[in-house]
Amino acid sequence: MSIGCAGCRDGTVFPHAFSMAFQPIVDITTGKTFAQEALVRGLSGQSASSVLSQVTDENRYGFDQACRTIAIEKASDLGLMVGDSFLSINFMPNAVYEPRACIRQTMVAAVRAGVPPERLIFEFTEQEKIDVPHLQRIMCSYREFGFKTAIDDFGAGHSGLALLTKLQPDIVKIDMELVRNIDTEPVKRMVLGHVVNLLNELGIQIVYEGIETQAELAVIRDMGAKLVQGYLLARPAFEALVEPDTRVFDRRRSRAVPDPS
Repeated sequence: MSIGCAGCRDGTVFPHAFSMAFQPIVDITTGKTFAQEALVRGLSGQSASSVLSQVTDENRYGFDQACRTIAIEKASDLGLMVGDSFLSINFMPNAVYEPRACIRQTMVAAVRAGVPPERLIFEFTEQEKIDVPHLQRIMCSYREFGFKTAIDDFGAGHSGLALLTKLQPDIVKIDMELVRNIDTEPVKRMVLGHVVNLLNELGIQIVYEGIETQAELAVIRDMGAKLVQGYLLARPAFEALVEPDTRVFDRRRSRAVPDPS
């Protein structure tokens, strides 16, 4: 495996310590956790922004590498490998210089923690300015290593549909703004319905983000939803793996008037 790239050679180590919270992505057809998403937090549980605000062009590579290692090590220590859930890690395409070289530290961490490559999902957000040919190389390399890939916040950026023509992600995570109040906004239901049909035809798994009410859950379930993430099921837990609240899958509850809180 190649180990020579600018980031590996010259990248600045991220100078601030941080940790992770985890939030489950849930299969609502079984009530089981499909994956745990690793979310950056300060050492005492401070918000992601308190850490991300310290990321610069100079230390971006070091931060991205540290995120991968910390997420893998924390999830393994918390017992993720006891079950069959995936670990989903956010990555920064602009922090990857040469994909096969930059993944070396991640692979070392995974082997050390006993996490098989096929249990890892790497997701990126379409809101970040992206060099599409470079991202294609990254995703192609990741698939060769056995990782799953995902587009996060789909529908929030300007290039979502264009990206689908150039990339073949395993998973697309629907941005929460397309889901918020979908039970009371018929235009959103119409738009999301077309998006879902397209993704189904392409054979891409769909995760619905930001589900906060029983009414939202009822609508997307009627649309055929399987994988769901949001506060209704479970909030992010600092340095812990939490199980979803399966009571929300009771269809009688899901037809109730949504809690305004």
